Amino acid sequence: MKNIFTKHPNSIGETYFQHLLKGVSFSMKLILISLKVFIHAIAPFLFENSASDKVAELNDMLQKRKSQINSDDY
Repeated sequence: MKNIFTKHPNSIGETYFQHLLKGVSFSMKLILISLKVFIHAIAPFLFENSASDKVAELNDMLQKRKSQINSDDY
């Protein structure tokens, strides 16, 4: 039986700990973005574009990562 903790990370070419660190990194970035959005909700003149810009950056990173993983399959 395959280990349920390593099946997905291994399928994308990562170890469990590499995947863990990548996931923690993304989650910390998302927490910071959500704080900016919260502050922006209270004070709309702050962080007018930074949250949407950061979300776009994260999406670009994830899409590049996804396409790199998919291209490695061929």
